[in-house]
Amino acid sequence: MCSAGLMWSAVLIGALLAGVRLLPTPAAVGVAAVLAVPGVIAGVIGNRWYYRTTRPRRAWSLTAWVPPHVPHWASMLAGVMFFAFWLTVVLAFAGLNGDTEIRNGQYVLNDNGRLTVVNEANYERQQDLEQQISLGILGALAVGGTFMTGAVLTHNAAPVPTETQSAGQPLA
Repeated sequence: MCSAGLMWSAVLIGALLAGVRLLPTPAAVGVAAVLAVPGVIAGVIGNRWYYRTTRPRRAWSLTAWVPPHVPHWASMLAGVMFFAFWLTVVLAFAGLNGDTEIRNGQYVLNDNGRLTVVNEANYERQQDLEQQISLGILGALAVGGTFMTGAVLTHNAAPVPTETQSAGQPLA
């Protein structure tokens, strides 16, 4: 489900960046949330149960955060995808100019204290940016959920490690 949520968010963000809103915000974000959030919860619970970690020994070491059987290329790919979603959120925040629900395509107070008319194109662009922020956050969660559930699902097929996990406790 998380990988479907990841793809859903990525496609909709790509369309928004191309200037096309495929779905209204409630539908787009609602489906992304339904696809991503349960998998994230399952991934967190599964990783906590399988690996019984409390915290990594070295915070900036990749091997401290990744289960021992997961290939490093998979963790690097997840990191790049997480960064891409994070970047879309940051860029969308940078483009925001007020709250579209308050403005609702009407008059707004500008920096000089005067009322100005918000045109339809600016109003639509602001709504697109708000949808991009929501989808970017859910897409980033979906990346983490996909990675964590993938680690849990491939746990039994992995070779048994000879050393303990990050908290110093043996693996389950």
